[in-house]
Amino acid sequence: MTTILKPHFQQTQELDLAPYAMRSSESRGRKHPVQPDRYRNEFQRDRDRIIHCVAFRKLEYKTQVYVIHEGDYYRTRLTHTLEVAQIARTLARCLGLNPDLTEAIALCHDLGHTPFGHCGEGALDELLADQGGFEHNRQSLRVVDVLEERYHDIPGLNLTWEVREGIAKHGTEFNSPGTGEFQTDAAPTLEAQICDLADEIAYNHHDIDDAMKMGLLEIEHLKEVDWVWEIWKEQQARLPEGTRPKFVKYRTIGKMMDETIGDVLEHTRSMLEEHGVSSVEDVRNLKVRIADYSPGSRRRQEALKELLSEKVYRHPHVVRTHDKGKRFVIRLFKLYRESPGQLPLKYQARIESDGREQVITDYISGMTDNYCLEEYIKAFEPTLRRPS
Repeated sequence: MTTILKPHFQQTQELDLAPYAMRSSESRGRKHPVQPDRYRNEFQRDRDRIIHCVAFRKLEYKTQVYVIHEGDYYRTRLTHTLEVAQIARTLARCLGLNPDLTEAIALCHDLGHTPFGHCGEGALDELLADQGGFEHNRQSLRVVDVLEERYHDIPGLNLTWEVREGIAKHGTEFNSPGTGEFQTDAAPTLEAQICDLADEIAYNHHDIDDAMKMGLLEIEHLKEVDWVWEIWKEQQARLPEGTRPKFVKYRTIGKMMDETIGDVLEHTRSMLEEHGVSSVEDVRNLKVRIADYSPGSRRRQEALKELLSEKVYRHPHVVRTHDKGKRFVIRLFKLYRESPGQLPLKYQARIESDGREQVITDYISGMTDNYCLEEYIKAFEPTLRRPS
């Protein structure tokens, strides 16, 4: 006879959390109830379901900034996601928040992202303008609720309400929060707010690293952002004379992240105290954002974003590759809309129930960069090979 272990690990964990942290025992649950797990709380189970799903594995072959054929050492959507989760867990632990909920939200925040990064998202948004556009938060929620096939009797991953809310309300410069059942005035949990910041911190800093490796961003360009240049000079002075610039770069980025994370922790603690936050309901009822940068740090981050936008995101090489990716997505979408018989049979079978545009969106947004390119070549480029 199997002995069921008492959830002592869960009780211990919840005692260590701050009063405004979201506890798994207080979750609103899942659409389809399940039996408690012997070894994991509900948010840990969500994390594991996400890690093992198909959409998560596909992130390895989806563009972050540089199309994956540029090199195998630049960030992909997967490595970006892992960095977001790392930063988010650190922030959560230091604030007494639930690290398991935080990690689960961070790991699934980009599951619905298109191939070729934000240019692919922009292409689908234009094509679907009459149907409300395309937004990858909404698609991420559709992935975990509908598209993933893990169980014989229910669709999706059957995640907890709180993780699904974190996906729907994920808001950064590149995201538009709010969708479906979550379109309410209630603020998301602090764990979800922390994931938003971790996303920004990750891409603001790792894009410097990749851009300098690509030769798009030079050391001299860093002088345009005072706080970054001051850290560069400080770290350079700490290292032996003649140290290669790449090691100065690593130290600089690490120090930048350390200062930014420290600022977020200090400002968030100050906001918690100022507004007398003592419960999750207090967080939800506030109209101001609790987890955030200080005003000074926000200005510093904006200056960094402007440098990256000017020197990296608008660089001719990046624009050229992104425009190519956008054309691939647009032409494939129009092809499938005009000739849905070219869709895989499993997708054709869903057209009557889900609608042609939705099925095409599900198919294309789930593609990796390479698969999208292969489908484009098969559809539009001449070939001498005959099908076997």
